[in-house]
Amino acid sequence: MHVAIDHQSPTPPYEQVRSQIAARARTGELPVGLKLPTVRALAEQLGLAANTVARAYRELEADGVVETRGRAGTTIAPTGDTSHRLAATAAAEYAARAARLGLTRDEALAAVATALDAAYR
Repeated sequence: MHVAIDHQSPTPPYEQVRSQIAARARTGELPVGLKLPTVRALAEQLGLAANTVARAYRELEADGVVETRGRAGTTIAPTGDTSHRLAATAAAEYAARAARLGLTRDEALAAVATALDAAYR
């Protein structure tokens, strides 16, 4: 598995690792069930601290992109359903909170558009 780190980028290394693995899992380049390198092995390969790679793996697991099974290692999870389910849950929670805060539908949508613009720049 090839991951490239741009040390000149303002994006933190853990996020570079996370986003590259997530993107490749989403496209199928990293197939479901593929075993990822251990945290230590990938950290050594990339010249990063083990905690940096561990953070990327934790975030990938929280997003449903990978599954960690102790000694069995970390593998690519079937992400399609999980990703959509997690996004739908987050959207429902946001909508409920925006309504409790008294925002109009247009105000809530404007806040989402701003957040998405910031996340996808």
